[in-house]
Amino acid sequence: MTDMITADLVDLELDLSADSKEAASRALAERMVALGRVTDLAGFLADVAAREAQMPTGLDGGIGIPHCRSAHVTEPTLAFGRSARGIDFGAPDGPADLIFLIAAPAGADDAHLTILSSLARQLMDAGFTGALRSASTAAEAAALISGEDAEAAAGDGEAAAGDGEPAAGDAEPVAPDSGSAAEEPFRIVAVTSCPTGIAHTYMAAESLENAAREAGVEITVETQGSAGFTRLDPAVVAAADAVVFAHDVPVRDKDRFAGKPTVDVGVKAGINRPAELIAEVREKAARGETTAPATGPTPVEGAGADGDGYGTKLRKWLMSGVSYMVPFVAAGGLLIALGFAIGGWKIDKAPSVAEHFIWTDHTSWAALLFQIGGLAFAFLVPVLAGYIAYGMADRPGLVPGFVGGSVAVTINAGFLGGLAAGLLAGAVVMGIQRVRIPSVLRGIMPVVVIPLISSAVVGFLMFLVVGKPIASLQSALTDWLEGLSGANAVILGVILGLMMCFDLGGPLNKVAYAFAIGGLTHPTDGSLKVMAAAMAAGMVPPLAMALATTVRGSLFTKTERENGKAAWFLGASFITEGAIPFAAADPLRVIPASMAGGAVTGALSMAFGCTLRAPHGGAFVVPLIGRPLLYLVAIAAGVCVSTAVVVLLKGTRKTTPSGAAEETAPAEEPVTAKATAAV
Repeated sequence: MTDMITADLVDLELDLSADSKEAASRALAERMVALGRVTDLAGFLADVAAREAQMPTGLDGGIGIPHCRSAHVTEPTLAFGRSARGIDFGAPDGPADLIFLIAAPAGADDAHLTILSSLARQLMDAGFTGALRSASTAAEAAALISGEDAEAAAGDGEAAAGDGEPAAGDAEPVAPDSGSAAEEPFRIVAVTSCPTGIAHTYMAAESLENAAREAGVEITVETQGSAGFTRLDPAVVAAADAVVFAHDVPVRDKDRFAGKPTVDVGVKAGINRPAELIAEVREKAARGETTAPATGPTPVEGAGADGDGYGTKLRKWLMSGVSYMVPFVAAGGLLIALGFAIGGWKIDKAPSVAEHFIWTDHTSWAALLFQIGGLAFAFLVPVLAGYIAYGMADRPGLVPGFVGGSVAVTINAGFLGGLAAGLLAGAVVMGIQRVRIPSVLRGIMPVVVIPLISSAVVGFLMFLVVGKPIASLQSALTDWLEGLSGANAVILGVILGLMMCFDLGGPLNKVAYAFAIGGLTHPTDGSLKVMAAAMAAGMVPPLAMALATTVRGSLFTKTERENGKAAWFLGASFITEGAIPFAAADPLRVIPASMAGGAVTGALSMAFGCTLRAPHGGAFVVPLIGRPLLYLVAIAAGVCVSTAVVVLLKGTRKTTPSGAAEETAPAEEPVTAKATAAV
């Protein structure tokens, strides 16, 4: 690891220049820039911030490990900072005094990632962290981290699990320290993973192994990290008495663990409370309680991780369904819109193309596009319901979720019915999974018993209990949208604009988008106005940042000006995320400015009565817009407002633009290319 960290990458007085996690990351990243390890400071910090937004990187014991894989990193690099007063990285036990910034290239090789994973394991050793806290010079700290002074850093070296140990998956089980030779030890198999696959994955594995050793339990861990992973031997899995999943991304090949007592939690729970997880899974095994392949509250999006409240879980379940639904909406909706654009508004009355198709008639081609789009769009509600249930209960939730969603379509319960069906299906499956069953039936539970019972229960509830009231509510919502006019329509446009621009493609943005496309299941003039307002507002942030960097480039860093060039295209293509690099570098100015412009655009679009049948925004759908000139006026007005606000806010600050070190970055052309790729 000697080439990854040097004394120049160590700051033992970090709190003199940083009082927040963002400032700490910037201070350490600037050292990487100075050494040529990072080519684009703002782009790299945006990647760090995006990783931090997925899950806090603070760990118990006063450790912060901000990290990411980034196209702006030239070689795997580690910077270390020490803060006397501590910096909050979101750890349960308080601020961190040891901060490690890990930068991995987008295409880092397995050998370097193996070294990084060994550092993550070392952080679980008190001797190593204690030596770092007492290091008196930067050179000494760098030597400890690089392994040049491994004996002082790690005591007997047990925790430095990097030399000769496969980081992609632990092939050898960790045996208990004690126990009767005549008594078979309790065997656990575990899987750990995190979004980046660099640090938390291996730290969780180390914590579980240490806790298992203390508990007299035999454990084998499969680390599904960035360096790939080696699947556990099927014989080891078959012989295991229980399973522990500590993950924030879906466990690959999860069916291997079907029919065993299982604890399913977020990766930070594996780091912070491994002994509790082992005790919990042993209790489940003692009670004979078995689970399906994935019983965690949210195997798809990491919902239900330790500490998540019900509101957080619900949001992640719904976002799971929406994320799978969006491709169906985009494909089906755009095909329908193209059918209308080519064949006119009466194309929906055309006969089936399977029975009547004229190769030289443009109307037949329009009918073909419309009918294909209609079939794709018909999956919208079932897919939404199915994958909400999947987010709650994994694969066993798919069948009752799709069945419930289809019932919602049949009884005209629409988008709201799909939401209810998905939540019902997930809840029913999770309830069935908690029932104690004989071991002989465990194998057929996921493929026969659970789909049979859950589909029948969900179908009954949707047809006879909750479906009709929801259908009535859906009808009332449709009538309300149809009757929107005047001040009410403008207020709704303002709300949609604020939501679309608040988190720039995040959960709140997706809620507004889902509300808009929900109206397309039963399109009316009101619902088409809602779609137009939401799509217009979503274009404002990147276009405004592009315009601001053009008219007042002096207020922005060189990298931000380069990102502004890419933001023109991204905004015109309805990619709201194009504004994220600007928001990550200066959220207190960029986000309010974006919201102001989005609110103006949403309000004007509704006031002008603009409509949109396509479930997407961008310049290419302008021919499909009702009152297109006024629609463009609404977007232009919002962009001008956001630009004026961000220029005003940035102009009033007393400090120079952050990231001045970027001016020493390599030549303009490669920076531009990488900035564009990052956005």
